[in-house]
Amino acid sequence: MSETLTEPRTTEPAEPAEPPEPDGKTAPPRGTGPLARLSPPRRTPSPPAWWPLALGVLLGLVGAVAYGLLATPRYTATSYVVVVPGPGADPATALGFAQAYGRVATDSAVLADARAAARMPVEELRDAVRSATSPDAPMVEITGTASSPGRAAAASNAVANALTRTGNQAAGSTGVRLSLFAPALDPTEPASPSAALAVAVGICAGGLVGGLAILAAPRGRRAPV
Repeated sequence: MSETLTEPRTTEPAEPAEPPEPDGKTAPPRGTGPLARLSPPRRTPSPPAWWPLALGVLLGLVGAVAYGLLATPRYTATSYVVVVPGPGADPATALGFAQAYGRVATDSAVLADARAAARMPVEELRDAVRSATSPDAPMVEITGTASSPGRAAAASNAVANALTRTGNQAAGSTGVRLSLFAPALDPTEPASPSAALAVAVGICAGGLVGGLAILAAPRGRRAPV
């Protein structure tokens, strides 16, 4: 038997495929087109961590200024009544009676005697007058407070004179006499509100609230985008 020999087939190299022509529907490559010319979105910078403190101080300052402008001014005037020991009396006795008369200076009987000169009802006069004593001197300090300088001085002097009359009526049994040492004068400036004090209190209060807000804020909070 004879074998049939077949010649090997030769394969021709394939021609390279031509790229397809654009048909207008394919997407343009990245980095081209009208949208690529737009700038990327920018992140809004987050406020500093201490902004609650600054806001609190600012609000406190504004509130203090508003209070100073809207609050009714109050005037204070002070008179002094001295307790004098009688002949042969111990000076310590006068000091003890000064403490006692300081407590009864705002009593209803004394205020009823003073209301005509003060031109105030007893209840209003009780709210307008305060008394104080010193542990070292036999003296009673009587302070009147009102919305005008004249009314403040009138209230203080009226109570001081009424207390002097009340104490001298009992001089025979107490052995001491009372005398008006220094009458009250009309004040030239209001005692409240104080602009400097109001501003200081407002700033401190606002700073305290702002500091507490910073401490109460959660840690690791994301910054707003």
